[in-house]
Amino acid sequence: MSLPEFILTLSCPDAVGIVHAVTGVMVERGCNIIDSAQFGDAGSKRFFMRVTFAGPAGMTRGAIQDAFAATAKKFGMDWRITDRGAKTRTLILVSRFGHCLNDLLFRASSGVLPIDIRAVASNHTDFEDLVGAHKIPFHHLPVTATTKAAQEKQILQLCEGLDVELVVLARYMQVLSDDLCRALSGRAINIHHSFLPSFKGAKPYHQAHERGVKIVGATAHYVTSALDEGPIIEQEVVRVDHAMGPDQLVEVGRDVECVVLGRAVKLHVERRVLLNGSRTVIFR
Repeated sequence: MSLPEFILTLSCPDAVGIVHAVTGVMVERGCNIIDSAQFGDAGSKRFFMRVTFAGPAGMTRGAIQDAFAATAKKFGMDWRITDRGAKTRTLILVSRFGHCLNDLLFRASSGVLPIDIRAVASNHTDFEDLVGAHKIPFHHLPVTATTKAAQEKQILQLCEGLDVELVVLARYMQVLSDDLCRALSGRAINIHHSFLPSFKGAKPYHQAHERGVKIVGATAHYVTSALDEGPIIEQEVVRVDHAMGPDQLVEVGRDVECVVLGRAVKLHVERRVLLNGSRTVIFR
C-alpha cells in the first residue's frame, strides 16, 4: 500500500528556527520529507517554504494539520496542507478564442495537468460542442453592460455550487469587476499577450507588426482589479522577424499563450506559487 503524500506551503515573517520547527513536526509524526524548498525575501522580510512529504500509513490530512497548527501559530504563518495526488477543482472561462481552452482540455484529459475541470462557462456558444466532446458541462452566460453584475453572480454561483478551487480565464474577453476580483483573489489566473501595455485594444499583433517587433510573448498572472497587472506566475517569448506577417505573428502568439497558461496552471495546482505582495515566489 502506498503511503499518503502531502504538500505543505507557508509564508510568515522571517525568523530563526522556522525550518527546524517545520521539520521537527515531520519527524515527530513519522513523516519522510521528499522535497523541500525555502526562500527568505530580504525586501519583504518574509519567509516562504514548500515541503512535499509522505506520512506513515493511515495518516490523514486532518491529522497532520492538527499536528502542525501550534507551530504555524507560533510563527504567524499563512499555511496550507494539501493531498499531493488530489486534482484541483477548476472552472474555465472562455470567449471566442479557443486555443487556450483546447490546450487545457487536452492537458487535463491526457493526465499532464492535474485538474478536475468541473465546468466551462462562456459568454458565447462557440465551444459548446468542443467542451461537450470532453463530457464536461458547458454553461452559456451571455453578458451585456446592463447584465454584467447578474452574469458575474452566476459565475460565483457556479464556483460555489461546484466547489471550485481555481478559475482559469482562457482568453475570456471580459473585464472582471472589482467585486468578482476580490471574491476570486489568489485563485483566478489570466493569460494575455506580453505586448501590454504597448499595444492595447483591437488587433495587437497587427499593431506590433506595424512597429516591427522582434519578439512576441505571453504573461500568465493572478487576476486583480488592476487590469492585466496582477502578480506574475509565468512568461515566455519567441523571436520573430521581418518576414512574418500579422497572421503569422498571431499564430506564434497563440502557441506561446497556450504554453504559458499551461505552465502557470500547473505551477499553481502543484502549490509551487506563493504570493509575496504584488510579486510571486515560484518553487520549481
